[in-house]
Amino acid sequence: MTGVLLACALSSAQAQLRIGQPSGFTGSVAAGVKENTEGARLYIDAVNARGGVHGQKVELISVDDEFNPARTVEVARELITNQNVLALFLNRGTPHSQALLPLLAEYRVPLVGPSTGAMVLHQPVNPWVFNVRATYQREAAKAIEHLATIGITRIAVLETDDSFGADSAAGARQGFERTGLQPVLQEKFPRDKPEFGPIAQRVRSADAQAVLVIGSAGNTANAVQAIRSAGSRAQVVTLSNNASDGFIRLLGDHARGVIVTQVFPNERSVSYALIKEARDLAAANGMDGVSPAMMEGFAAAKVLVEGLRRAGPNPTPAGLRDALEGIRNFDLGGLNVSYSRDNHTGLDFADLSIIDASGRFRR
Repeated sequence: MTGVLLACALSSAQAQLRIGQPSGFTGSVAAGVKENTEGARLYIDAVNARGGVHGQKVELISVDDEFNPARTVEVARELITNQNVLALFLNRGTPHSQALLPLLAEYRVPLVGPSTGAMVLHQPVNPWVFNVRATYQREAAKAIEHLATIGITRIAVLETDDSFGADSAAGARQGFERTGLQPVLQEKFPRDKPEFGPIAQRVRSADAQAVLVIGSAGNTANAVQAIRSAGSRAQVVTLSNNASDGFIRLLGDHARGVIVTQVFPNERSVSYALIKEARDLAAANGMDGVSPAMMEGFAAAKVLVEGLRRAGPNPTPAGLRDALEGIRNFDLGGLNVSYSRDNHTGLDFADLSIIDASGRFRR
């Protein structure tokens, strides 16, 4: 298998519960993907240190798909057929997740905790997909509604020209409808090598008070740079796919004041047992706290491990799927996850954060 391959905790010869992660470890989403994975490993390593699941160690096999949907399918097929993984896990990207759906059905392998809020993974319910986070549509609607409540009425929407952009923009439309507003500008840009200069000039000409940017971390950071260079001081808002420390670093001097929607509680709020557990494990491993992206991976790993526990000592992919679907009111640590035949959404938590002067997310 080509590309970046990272094995979690143990070599493949020792591990017995193999989980495959095809995701964008290079490219425009790399910063968030690495933090997602770091959070997942934090929990999986702790489980393995306690003896694993039913005495078996969990191995996370992470492979770079270069953030290319065709490559995602190629990598995932290799993980299923040659690496014999029990599940796919924590991949990144809406088009990439959509591309995996036929493969899941063909090999009857579940996908747990995809790092996307795409509605297509929620409705209609796919029997092989188990989401752990809220939808992008809910986030986008909440962002527009928040802007309206603070008196901002001239809002521009910039969206990546792919299924992620279209899905999130549908949520923004819901927000506009609920507030009785219309976007002053709505522009699409290509996912690969977009040119933001002309778009930024149109943002300024439209006298936008705020701009919702729906795109990858790299593209969003470049859009913000172009908007500021064009002379616009519009409030920038983006979605939780960019809720990573890496995204803040990409923004550089333009980070302060950017609003980022969140799908997990404040990563410094130890009143949530989930957050305290992650922070304690991070401290024990010499880390300086956890990021929102790490929390997404951490929570997804908790759901995965609970499914493995319920699947018994000799799990199969189909058995793991059935075990996950049987989860009811599983307490992640202040947030409950439930699945059923008619609902594979998991959590529906959504919040807002703003990047402060110190380069941290503040709620």
